[in-house]
Amino acid sequence: MAASLAEDAQAKGINYFLMSFTDLFGVVRSKLVPRAAIDDIAAEGAGFAGFAAYLDMSPADPDLLAMPDLTRMAQLPWKAETAWVPCDIEMEGKRVEQAPRATLQRLITAAAEAGYSFKTGVEPEFFLLSPEGTGLSDAGDIRGKPCYDQQALMRRYPVITEICDAMLELGWEPYQNDHEDANGQFEMNWGFTDPLTTADRHNFFKFMVKTIAESHGFRATFMPKPMPNLTGNGCHVHLSVWNRAGKRNLMPGGGELGLSDLAYHAIGGLLSRAKDMALITNPVVNSYKRINSPVTLSGATWSPNTVTYGGNNRTHMIRIPGDNRIEVRLADGAANPYLLQAAVIAAALDGIQSRTPPGKRLDIDMYTEGHKVRAAPRLPLNMLDAIRGFEKSKFTRAAFGDEFHAAFTKLKMSEWNEYMRYFSDWERENALDV
Repeated sequence: MAASLAEDAQAKGINYFLMSFTDLFGVVRSKLVPRAAIDDIAAEGAGFAGFAAYLDMSPADPDLLAMPDLTRMAQLPWKAETAWVPCDIEMEGKRVEQAPRATLQRLITAAAEAGYSFKTGVEPEFFLLSPEGTGLSDAGDIRGKPCYDQQALMRRYPVITEICDAMLELGWEPYQNDHEDANGQFEMNWGFTDPLTTADRHNFFKFMVKTIAESHGFRATFMPKPMPNLTGNGCHVHLSVWNRAGKRNLMPGGGELGLSDLAYHAIGGLLSRAKDMALITNPVVNSYKRINSPVTLSGATWSPNTVTYGGNNRTHMIRIPGDNRIEVRLADGAANPYLLQAAVIAAALDGIQSRTPPGKRLDIDMYTEGHKVRAAPRLPLNMLDAIRGFEKSKFTRAAFGDEFHAAFTKLKMSEWNEYMRYFSDWERENALDV
């Protein structure tokens, strides 16, 4: 006879379960369930008030029930008596269609029905700051070009290795950790896999990094542009298209740079839908201070502001590092892990099905020569432009569904309006005496 979840947890030393779902703004919402109650909660769901999260709901709506995906449960390496459980949310027995995890699952199903599967990896960058978040955690991290700085990396050895050790324990196959282009900035890489697993791991990674950083007296942030003169936090996505069974990579072929026609159509889809989907890849006001940033102290922003692609060239929105995958460099650290994966799948699949041509590859430095390319579409200049582009896009409505489309647009417009009620010192300094 199979052991109950509680009995299995007792054998593993688990006393508590974090029953978690992620809302439209990427905030992880959880309830802490003791082992004694977990069998009932796992069967019936953990109850939440949807209006209390960033979901398009009211206080009059019935409870949300978070139903656990126990196949993806993770025992916390730094607190082994606790397990994190990603959940799918339901209301009155029906899946909540606006939920980010459900949105990604629908897109994965749509790809499978079309005969494809995807494999992805992410590269989330983050800063380690002082506990108040007002400055860098390392006063000695002052180089003009700090990327890969060994001394700065080793001064944060205890934090970085604790995170990496946790990923090793979880079986993520981490393979490198480095100091990134900004002072105080780091990146950690782990293996690629299916998009739902990547999204769950990305979600957990942000929680893990923040928690471990706090335990060392620091504050970790994935904010797109936390420091005005430094490179922002990107979240690059590496993407490959496979056959439905996931056994054969369809990216290699006889075309330019060794790519197949299908790979170029996927690129075409990602390029043609980039402006429509910027609200997902770059979802906050601060996002547009990263992708439209002036040159940083290191000499480059490392982020795109035009919709272009090149070979192994990091100044474009899409980089082709080899014949087996592409890198989408648009998204930033604020991107919802589930919606980010849904967005790249939706756009690439649209390009494949529509046989969208990507246009001419540009083998130039877009930072120094981009002004010579007259036809290169520019990305939105601000969040309001992104909201309007997403809202009027027939593609985003069809790809993500009416419920998600309406909810996301509504809440993001509310966020923009809240921002517009804020008055900055810059406004006073520049308009007080007009």
